[in-house]
Amino acid sequence: MKTAVVIPARYASSRFPGKPLYLINNKPLILHVVNKVSKCKNIDCMAVATDDKRIYDVVKKAGCNVFMTPKNLKSGTDRVAYVAKKYLSKYDAFINVQGDEPLIDIKLVEKMSEEFKKDKKLEYLTAAYKMKPSDDIANPNTVKVIFDKNMYALYFSRYPIPFVRDEKNRNKISYYKHIGVYGYTKKFVCEFTKSKQTPLEISESLEQLRALEQGKKIKVIISKKDFHDVNVLEDINKVKKYL
Repeated sequence: MKTAVVIPARYASSRFPGKPLYLINNKPLILHVVNKVSKCKNIDCMAVATDDKRIYDVVKKAGCNVFMTPKNLKSGTDRVAYVAKKYLSKYDAFINVQGDEPLIDIKLVEKMSEEFKKDKKLEYLTAAYKMKPSDDIANPNTVKVIFDKNMYALYFSRYPIPFVRDEKNRNKISYYKHIGVYGYTKKFVCEFTKSKQTPLEISESLEQLRALEQGKKIKVIISKKDFHDVNVLEDINKVKKYL
């Protein structure tokens, strides 16, 4: 089971145009991610997938594998599938680390790779972090996930799930933040990106719900660390503190 990490990086972000090339401590954001992931063990390949020549040139100059993808691809998952088919067809599993995750926990990436080597039936997995009572559970930008006793996802939502009907039971409930790092087999990701969007996916704007509606299983790995991604310019200062 050969595993590749693909880092999708798009220049034309609606909330933060040019985000991958924004300098943090005099280094482009995308290179912070690349340098972090390059330290992972048990990974057979790492590459950036981008639709922009400026990002391509920066990553290439840094000595990392980088591939151009069409501009009309809708998501990072589509870029992973494109690279899997066109450039990295000899690899069996792909881990999607977003290009705006400079604080990514390399132990988590390594664990995801190990899961594919242990479980030959595994098709799709992601990660979650147990939220603290002080965390903003109601924030719709923080996606929550619930899972069964075997660690397979039941549902993802921008709404706090589960809903606590009786307040006296609130202390018995734990909330889990979904971490947007994904792993898929080559067959799964290539087939998934050909499928149509589903009602729940459109409603919540969460593509993993498409897989659940299709009857697929999503394994959830618990991360010991939470980490901040970069969605808007204001997130840069938060990331600088951790770096």
